[in-house]
Amino acid sequence: MAFSERISRLKSSLIREILAAAQRPEVMSFAGGLPAEPMLPTVDWSAMPASVSQYGMSEGEPELRELIAAEARSLGLDCEASQVLVTCGSQQALDLVTKLYVDPGTEILVESPTYLAALQSFQLFGAQCLEVPQEADGPNIAALRQRLENHKPAFAYLIPTFQNPSAVRYSEAKRDAVAALLDEFGVTLVEDEPYRELVFDDYKAAPITSRLKTTGWIYTGTVSKTLLPGLRVGYLICSKELFPHLLRLKQAADLHTNRIGQWQAAQWLGTEKFQRHLAELRSFYRVRRDAMQKALEEHFGELADWNMPQGGLFFWLKLKNPIDTRALMHKALAVDVAFMPGEAFFIDPDSNPGYMRLNFSHVAPERLGEGLRRLAGVVREAQAANS
Repeated sequence: MAFSERISRLKSSLIREILAAAQRPEVMSFAGGLPAEPMLPTVDWSAMPASVSQYGMSEGEPELRELIAAEARSLGLDCEASQVLVTCGSQQALDLVTKLYVDPGTEILVESPTYLAALQSFQLFGAQCLEVPQEADGPNIAALRQRLENHKPAFAYLIPTFQNPSAVRYSEAKRDAVAALLDEFGVTLVEDEPYRELVFDDYKAAPITSRLKTTGWIYTGTVSKTLLPGLRVGYLICSKELFPHLLRLKQAADLHTNRIGQWQAAQWLGTEKFQRHLAELRSFYRVRRDAMQKALEEHFGELADWNMPQGGLFFWLKLKNPIDTRALMHKALAVDVAFMPGEAFFIDPDSNPGYMRLNFSHVAPERLGEGLRRLAGVVREAQAANS
């Protein structure tokens, strides 16, 4: 068959494969970023007008765009509703960005590690991804400057708040430094913030996009982690010169995001009930975060190093005795445990063995200990066989 040349670059989604294998009820899954089912809110459809069943605007529902813009302004972004494009989850926003900028060989800048589904999108279209090492408080600024001095990336893709997979939250100093460098070298910023609201302390940093002075920017978000992932409602907000191009790409992709999901999202955003829901969500996930920290100390204390996340949905472990954790997936599933191998989050997986991403939101605290005990046993067995 005569497929397009990009099909040769298309890799299967490791996370989707693992999630499919973990659907059995007996499996304790630490793999995906699944919201906890007890915290999915009950929604009311009774007031939904019949009109939302009809075709709609490619840009998104006007009411929802206004709500998203108002929230963004409260974070410090200088934007209007006319700069908001409602998408089918934030993954579509990344797809549109890729189509806007990337031809085979186009250089882009990413954190190391970075979100694997973003890598999948970028590499599908032939991007050459330039890595910047991640530190405990954000990217290595000297390495970032060196990259920008030696290359001209089309954009920098960054996840500054509870980064997926590392759970890193950029410090104020790093946010300011990144903004200054991107302005200096004229590199567009794509800032992905799906976990911003899942914060367990009182510190809320302004987005990097709000600190830019001259360069272009795209800011993405979603209701998947805070409301209902099944709604498939995300968004991007961008500097004015980029919006017409992204809108046309959206029109070519799917005409518009589903209006029924948009209507439901608009019933929540900006309301007191949504703020109450977010507060309950943070408290619930803080308990699960603490439970996993305790269980990790018991079962992985001798096996790995990690930092306790201050938000988001993940722990990021680095094995003290590195092995390729991709080889452990099926062995873990054989004992009814699923996890996410860390190698998949790097541009060169084979050169970065020994990392694991563990989700703490989905498995109930009373099952955490047993799941991590089994997983630690799989790791120890594999390390013993390698030695």
